[in-house]
Amino acid sequence: MKPSLFGYHAPKTLAEAVAILASDADAAVLAGGQSLLPAMNFRVAAPSTLVDIQHVAGLKGITIKDGAITVRAMTRHREFELDADARQANPLVAEVMQHVAHVPIRNRGTVVGSLCHADPSAEVPLLLVLLGGSVVAQGPQGTREIETEDFFQGFMTTARRADEIIVEARFPLLPAGAGWAFDEVTRRHGDFALVGVGCVVALDAQSKVQTIQLAACGIADRPARLKEAEALLAGSSLTPADLDAAANASLSAVSGSDDMHASASYRRRALKALIKRMVIKAAERAHAGALT
Repeated sequence: MKPSLFGYHAPKTLAEAVAILASDADAAVLAGGQSLLPAMNFRVAAPSTLVDIQHVAGLKGITIKDGAITVRAMTRHREFELDADARQANPLVAEVMQHVAHVPIRNRGTVVGSLCHADPSAEVPLLLVLLGGSVVAQGPQGTREIETEDFFQGFMTTARRADEIIVEARFPLLPAGAGWAFDEVTRRHGDFALVGVGCVVALDAQSKVQTIQLAACGIADRPARLKEAEALLAGSSLTPADLDAAANASLSAVSGSDDMHASASYRRRALKALIKRMVIKAAERAHAGALT
């Protein structure tokens, strides 16, 4: 299929891009195009105008400062995955990014574009939620930072206003000495997750949980922090009983109904198994790091 007719602009400055976007309520931002263009081809999306930001100065690159990895809007998935400084600063990044689609798509798709698309089964939104990150939006009224708990608002819905461009995303670094883990259940490698779980754990001197962050994707209309499980595991020794209690407490977070890919019952079973595996794996990495 082919898209409906649309206008096209390729601005060179951010101010120009914002002005064009603000002038047309039905305009859409084009970055990597790996989500938007297929949607247009299937007539799921029909923007009147595309504002292509790939030539806008200053929208590329990755920097590490103020306790976070800042990823600019035109940074590709593959760049983020392979960036040596980002990998060293937060090894969870590479572990998550290698699950995003396939290499050809990661070569074109953008990190910020995935966040704006807000597919509830996608890995990059989960990463931002898990780490407690934020995005920065630029619009006619200026710049604002949107925290992750406010940014994702529902199925493929975010707090970005129609006249705003998300110019960067900020992924916090891991706490000192923390272990990390991520895995997902998919029909095939490269597919969106049926269920995905990420975990960050820091242990105290007695190998009890000092801090823990847990998040899942594929289970609701947006990626979710598993706060009940976090509360149950905080201060624990991660015994089998502790893990069972935390996993069971998370099952109510599965709010989606059965679909063509999996039933809600299957997603609950997968979530429970992944929580246990990811917490154990992250704790083992934290413990190994403490011994080095």
